Amino acid sequence: MTGRTVRRRTAAGAAAAALAVAAGVLGTGGGAAAVQAAPAAAAAPALAPAADCDVKKSAAPAEDPNGPTIRRIRQRGSLVVGVDQNSFNWGFRNPRTGRIEGFDIDLARAVAASVLGDPEKITFRTVPTARRIEAVKNGEVDLITRTMTITCERLKEVAFSAPYFRTGQQVVVPRAAKVTSLAQAFKGRLACVAAQSSSEAELKRDARGTSGVRVVENQLDCLVLMQLGQVDTTLTDGSLAAAQAAQDPTVQVLDEAISDAYMGVAVNKSAPDLVAWVNQVLVEYRSGGGWQQSYTRWLAPTMGASPAQYLP
Repeated sequence: MTGRTVRRRTAAGAAAAALAVAAGVLGTGGGAAAVQAAPAAAAAPALAPAADCDVKKSAAPAEDPNGPTIRRIRQRGSLVVGVDQNSFNWGFRNPRTGRIEGFDIDLARAVAASVLGDPEKITFRTVPTARRIEAVKNGEVDLITRTMTITCERLKEVAFSAPYFRTGQQVVVPRAAKVTSLAQAFKGRLACVAAQSSSEAELKRDARGTSGVRVVENQLDCLVLMQLGQVDTTLTDGSLAAAQAAQDPTVQVLDEAISDAYMGVAVNKSAPDLVAWVNQVLVEYRSGGGWQQSYTRWLAPTMGASPAQYLP
């Protein structure tokens, strides 16, 4: 590797590292003061995974203003949402405005607008990948919109909305490595994954000949380590892989996908009224053009103008 390449990749790494600011900083949509973490929801009929674990199955869409969770959110006056602030185009802090923006953020605002009548009545709580389930179960947030894949294991701990995005696991590698296949990307190479992610679970199931797996707190940390030459390949959600490639032109996403998966909004299992409400929002969000508008703004430049393959 030439000195010029090292300097360019190190500079890119510094830029990505700047985006990977410490998780846990609170941001509010309209500049309002941050509210305290949402208390745990009152006891209610639990939502359990179906016997056949159909990850696309969720509560029927419904808006019940008398639901205990909805009443609590309205009394508080703000929807507390767990998000990412490091995933370009999905959930990231705009350096020019300081606002958290992206595809997942648009969806969160749509839920806030439906529940509270104002998309700005929202408090964003940035949550690392590894703490998403914990944050939902502990009542730190009302819900999570953070590129979270619905899995059978996660359904044992939290409830999910109906899917809002279809995805899969894909590999990000440095272009200089001249890798063209999944086999090349993994065999004898050090891979990187985010803790408690579907990618980590996948490589635990099948290490695919890697020389080892580096586990980090957030998926963007993998990009930084790859830029610094400390890992060889990254396995992550296909949507996040595209975001990494958009951030750094020295890396590329391999076309092959490992699995077919779906993203959903995570909610406490004791809040079925909120799950049903979110599902109604999703129905209206798709039929009313909100989903398409958000895709066109944030994702089309890196994932293609036609979103058909990503619709659940």
